[in-house]
Amino acid sequence: MAHWGIAESGKLALLAGDYPQALRHFREAIRLAVATRAPEVFFRHYTQCVLEALELAGDLPEIITFCRDADAHYGDLSDGNSLLAKDHGAILERLGVALLQAGELAEAQAVLARAGARAGPGILPLAERLSDWLRRGFAVPPVRLRSLQRELGYFVIRKDNVDRRLARPLPPDMAAPDLRAVLAGR
Repeated sequence: MAHWGIAESGKLALLAGDYPQALRHFREAIRLAVATRAPEVFFRHYTQCVLEALELAGDLPEIITFCRDADAHYGDLSDGNSLLAKDHGAILERLGVALLQAGELAEAQAVLARAGARAGPGILPLAERLSDWLRRGFAVPPVRLRSLQRELGYFVIRKDNVDRRLARPLPPDMAAPDLRAVLAGR
């Protein structure tokens, strides 16, 4: 499972604040996971890693575009599966946070409310809290948002859940695959 070691290296890069390297590793991990037909859980996790790196790097437009596309995809799936509902809710939560950071407060509130409803009560505490605050007209400055994200376990990449022993860095001259092309090939 080379993709796992590459993703772990990406996590280390993200924790060091090197978002371009983190993205390069996560995108390659996704490409390898798809190419080797790894279980879907790897693809979902690496996608969350990409979105987290994009958010921390401040690339809100790419997050918003990806999450809107994913929302449309999930909207076509309605099988009552609780894992699917949680994944869809997590994508909506990420979209809502990006919209909040982009200053689209009304849309952020609506999307965050949808996220909480889709995942179920208590599953996405950040989405629920932010939706409530925005509904009540409270401001959410960036420092408060970041603090709340950490407090409520929003970030999936943390020092305590990265295994340095598994990390396998990519060669420096290897270009990162285009994520849209990888996803289109799924």
